[in-house]
This record gives sequence, C-alpha cells and structure tokens, in this order.
Amino acid sequence: MLNPVQEVMAPGRFWSQTCLPEAGLAEGAIMQELAFRTLLYRYFFFGWLFKDASRGNLFERSAAWRFNQAHAHWLLAYMRRWLWCGLLCYALGGVLELGLKTPCLSVLFYVPSALSVPVNVVIAVLWIGLKALPGPLRDR
Repeated sequence: MLNPVQEVMAPGRFWSQTCLPEAGLAEGAIMQELAFRTLLYRYFFFGWLFKDASRGNLFERSAAWRFNQAHAHWLLAYMRRWLWCGLLCYALGGVLELGLKTPCLSVLFYVPSALSVPVNVVIAVLWIGLKALPGPLRDR
C-alpha cells in the first residue's frame, strides 16, 4: 500500500486527482466525488488551498510560506470570481428595484454585492502580502 505522498507522486496520477486530508475524504478519492457544497465552498473560499505558516519550526514555516507564495496566483482567480458575483448581484438588485419596483426584494442582491467588496480587499491584501513580505522570522 502506498503512503499518501507516494500515491500523489505515483505515475499517471495528478495532484488534482487526489483529495487533501483536511477534506475528511477517503484517501485516493478523486475530485469528481466531492459533494456539491464542498465544490461550491472551494469555488468561493481559498483557505483550503494554503498551508499554515505560523506553526512548526523555522524550516516548516519557511516551507509553508514558499508553498503559499507559489499558490498566490490563485488568489487573483478568487478575486475575479468575487468581483463578477458582486457585479451580477448588483445588477440583479438594480433590475429588481428599478424594473420590477420591488426594493425589499432587491436587498437580497444588494447585500451580497456589498459584501463582495471587503472580501476582494482582503484577497488583495493577502496577495500583496504574499508577493511583498519576507518569509518567516527566526525563533526568538
């Protein structure tokens, strides 16, 4: 039996075909077997993609930092998703408010569009931080 690292690195298998242990899924499960809610969560939230760079010794933190820096380009995709969803919700809210004269119903779309702005700000700060800040400091 292969250990998880050997399984991921096995010939003919790609990282995208395996599941992360944090997902709580069986070892070796493929991405198509994930539940829809898990896929939806991963489509909008990126926490599952990065490693915790605040735990472990200096070498482990540095490795996690480099891993996170290598995956920082995905943050731009998440930013784009939130931007388009925010614009779509804003447009739907405008259609409901002005076109159908239902301002109470338009709130259901205006609020998510307004919430997409701080989410995009957080993503931008994270992306800039991963690109500009130095890695973990030594233990004191």
